[in-house]
Amino acid sequence: VQLQASGGGLVQAGGSLTLHCAASGRTYGSYAMGWFRQAPGKEREIVAAIRWNGGSTYLADSAKGRFTISRDSAKKTVDLQMNNLRPEDTAVYYCVADNSIILSSMGNAAAYKYWGQGTLVTVSS
Repeated sequence: VQLQASGGGLVQAGGSLTLHCAASGRTYGSYAMGWFRQAPGKEREIVAAIRWNGGSTYLADSAKGRFTISRDSAKKTVDLQMNNLRPEDTAVYYCVADNSIILSSMGNAAAYKYWGQGTLVTVSS
């Protein structure tokens, strides 16, 4: 599976951005895609994830009420709609995917085998 992420950029606080990720290759089993992020000097953290079968989603507490993750199974794409962005959302965002994601592992970075190249989101105050 190869992942191609896009949509990052510079936005003012309170603004919105949509990150887009397209996957190539086979999807099967308990396939899921999602987004992690890493800010300078901080550890990588989960933002959101979604499973293909059933559409179960996982949202980090920091994303709840502001971010929405959605998928297009036929196109093998996932979007992260980010609203009301804050300066603390500034980070490199990584698209991830794996074919063996169970519900309890959706927020675990080690569970995802495939990682995209990262896209920078900068939120100015």
